[in-house]
Amino acid sequence: MSDQPIWILLRGLTRESGHWGAFLPQLAAALPGAHILTIDLPGNGALFTEASPWTVAAMARHCRAQLVAQQIAPPYHLLALSLGGMVAVAWSEQAPRELARMVLVNTSMRPFSPFYHRLRPAAYAPLLRGLLGLSTPEQWEAAVLRLTCNAPHPGILDDWLRLHRTHPVAPRSALAQILAASRFRAPRAAPPVPTLVVASREDRLVNVACSHALASAWQCPLEVHPSAGHDLPLDDGVWLAARVAGFVVR
Repeated sequence: MSDQPIWILLRGLTRESGHWGAFLPQLAAALPGAHILTIDLPGNGALFTEASPWTVAAMARHCRAQLVAQQIAPPYHLLALSLGGMVAVAWSEQAPRELARMVLVNTSMRPFSPFYHRLRPAAYAPLLRGLLGLSTPEQWEAAVLRLTCNAPHPGILDDWLRLHRTHPVAPRSALAQILAASRFRAPRAAPPVPTLVVASREDRLVNVACSHALASAWQCPLEVHPSAGHDLPLDDGVWLAARVAGFVVR
């Protein structure tokens, strides 16, 4: 494994490794020879019995500890979506020498974007109903699908419901993740790690302006998909994988 580039994939709010779906083989095809690993944030996926930390910094420390426990040594290449992007940036603050590069997908951060861009108002009610336990698993996952995907995905809702029932995220953990994301503040100066920002122009969860603001502030390259939703790896994984591969050879 020492000769293989190690790619660590980080998902977002209440999502887990299983939500990467078909993107994993798509990324593997674009990065031949790479070792691709998915990590769950505490409270999600295989770690659903753990309590989510209340800060993004603590989430980053937990991810780093997981790799130490698995005896997977740096350098790491991070591909991180949404909340995962914040974790990646916190990681770059804690241990920049562990990272070879970062790809930040549809993420948002203070101080670069206002709260109503970081989470579009249309998402407030579904999130609140989910946090208060007023949504059934079917209602919750259907709402997430509507907010995050623009392309049709036959059968994906059934797949998500299976994940939901196998690894149910506790309301307390969902709340912790939302609060951690809302309070996270990125450094004004660009991280000392090569960074690519990727965004979806038609993202219905996070305003694409957040990615424009981040790329402008840090003077890093920006790639924008013209029609995909927030879950870009699902809506057009081949396109995203190609942008990642192009970033590697820059």
